[in-house]
Amino acid sequence: MKNKLFIIICLIGLFGRSNGQQLTMNDAVLGLFSNLRVDNLAPLDWIPNQEAYTETVTTSYGNALIVRTLPDLKTDTIMRSTDIDGQKFVPRLNWIDPQTAYFRKDSTYMYWNRKTGQITPWVSLPANAEEIYTALDTRSVAYVLDHDLYLMTRDGQVHRITHDGNYEIVNGRSVHREEFGINHGIFFSPKGNYLAFYRMDQSMVEDYPIVDWSVTPAVNKNIKYPFAGRTSHEVTVGVYHPKTKKTIFLQTGMPKDQFLTNVTWAPDEKLIYIQVLNRDQNHMQLNAYDAATGVFVRTLFEERDDKYVEPQHELYFLPGDKAFVFWSQRDGWMHLYRYNQDGKLLNQITKGDWLVNEIVGRHDKNKELLITATKDGAMEKHLYAVNWTNGQIRRIDTDPGYHVFKASTSGNYVVDTWTNADTPRKIDILSIDQKYKRNLLTASNPLQAFNMPDVRNVTLFADDGTELFGKLITPPDMDTTQKHPVIVYLYNGPHAQMNLNRFPASGNLWYDYMAQRGYVVWVMDGRGSSNRGLKFEQSIFRQLGKYEMEDQMKGVEYLKSLPFVDGNRMGIHGWSYGGFMTTSFMLRQPDVFQVGVAGGPVLDWKMYEIMYGERYMDTPESNPEGYAENLLMDKTKNLKGKLLLIHGAQDNVVVWQHSVNFLRNAVANGVQVDYFIYPGYEHNVRGKDRVHLMQKISDYFDLYLRP
Repeated sequence: MKNKLFIIICLIGLFGRSNGQQLTMNDAVLGLFSNLRVDNLAPLDWIPNQEAYTETVTTSYGNALIVRTLPDLKTDTIMRSTDIDGQKFVPRLNWIDPQTAYFRKDSTYMYWNRKTGQITPWVSLPANAEEIYTALDTRSVAYVLDHDLYLMTRDGQVHRITHDGNYEIVNGRSVHREEFGINHGIFFSPKGNYLAFYRMDQSMVEDYPIVDWSVTPAVNKNIKYPFAGRTSHEVTVGVYHPKTKKTIFLQTGMPKDQFLTNVTWAPDEKLIYIQVLNRDQNHMQLNAYDAATGVFVRTLFEERDDKYVEPQHELYFLPGDKAFVFWSQRDGWMHLYRYNQDGKLLNQITKGDWLVNEIVGRHDKNKELLITATKDGAMEKHLYAVNWTNGQIRRIDTDPGYHVFKASTSGNYVVDTWTNADTPRKIDILSIDQKYKRNLLTASNPLQAFNMPDVRNVTLFADDGTELFGKLITPPDMDTTQKHPVIVYLYNGPHAQMNLNRFPASGNLWYDYMAQRGYVVWVMDGRGSSNRGLKFEQSIFRQLGKYEMEDQMKGVEYLKSLPFVDGNRMGIHGWSYGGFMTTSFMLRQPDVFQVGVAGGPVLDWKMYEIMYGERYMDTPESNPEGYAENLLMDKTKNLKGKLLLIHGAQDNVVVWQHSVNFLRNAVANGVQVDYFIYPGYEHNVRGKDRVHLMQKISDYFDLYLRP
């Protein structure tokens, strides 16, 4: 299909226009969190080992926590806000067993007994405690103060586990810049008898200044930032034994700058598994270590890839504790594999040209895992039950759209919260045998009174025949005889997908806002973005921007083929990777877009972090051509259109120096560039100030694209 353009257009979102209201900027940015919020239910939480869930409801005396029992949804009130001194609302409970739960009140954790209603203190933590994790079997709580790790046991005794925590030594927190699926640094053993934790030594990593401009004089706060090709931090895993009050460290070996990912305890608490990834990120070893001594036991198996291996999930142990599920993209798609504890492959559980998103739960009687996957389309997420021994798979939900599930302990039922372009939100209870479905909520459309744009799904094809999914948002009641300006919004980087079948149909009310003002808006996920398999993502390896721009140009060609599009009034906008893409177009293909707005852009990949940057670009030493091609701050002389750069003054992800160096080069080349900073913000501008940000962006497009 090379050089062939095939277009599939499907109308997916046409909302009521009875009053023809127009979105305000506040509506577009904050509306779905405030005045245009979609109806929802308070969090529905399954009670352990029961086919019953809790829900918070409003009453005449405040609110109450009720339990609904399946299948008839018999309802009983189990807690009232008036039961707790000083509480206006019932707390969200963390269930220990069907009769006992705990909740947090200020800095104190409280037990609650369902049968008696009695509330008793559990532990009181320091007010500044962070990274708090609990072990329910032993009633222990681990937490971090500053950079040191503490454990409070059932008897109230406080164990200070580490004493070396400081700016350079970090204990009990996430490591490796939270890549590789890492989002915490404390790992209780399954029965709560031991505590594993990350220790990160970043003393060898260069300091980088982050200046607080809110005080006079301004104050500098250094961070440790491991730039691509330079020195990385060194991570180890400690194991604390409360009975002996001793800590041992796992003998994870050399080199010290390897990545220790996805720490998993064996169910019997004797072994700890770590997916050890080399600095080049092309060789992963699943290693087992003795939890008592720290001694390396064995490598269960290895994975290699010419480009990169990216472990993202801990091991998932199956009933009987003799086998585990391992996530791998070895066949080009994220699938599940069953191994025994010696590392012998028993079977591949899932397979096909689609990928698994998550394991929601399991149904032990049927030997089924409950998973979400893209089996029925990359723009949707559905629930499947797959037998872990023979791979037989069946879909559970029946409605098109994007679904989020919570499974009961037994796996007999799930709460299904879902949406699609025409459905703001529905919440259903489904049985895994598909014999039971009960609707709990059907939300009304908060946009019904607005004169909403048309939203169409569009499928294009890359030069190699790869499908590219986009959305075209056009002005409501558009005069097709008139030419309209265009805004292309893009990200087009790894681990992100812009186009999903969910509400609102456009994906972002700012797109609708701009369409109401006469713009045609285009959003497409090109190669490199998420949820389309390894080949789709890895196409950008060592040459970021190349295939992404080629794919986005297919969108530009499509837009210019439309009679109502003005190809001479085209703007482009993106943030972070999308900021890199925006600036790339404005400098590397300067005749395409007349206006660009780049937020938090990566302008020199040598100034981005090791973990992400080297995965997709290798090191500057091994890939000098790739880094030079994507060095944007030395290409300002190519600029023809209008370019606005925006950066958070405290950005610790894409550091401010990207933009500063870019501006220096623009000045040296006599090139005029517009620039705006957001003091006090890191990589993103959120909350009420985001209204200011999006108004700034919209005004810039209005200034140069509107007639």
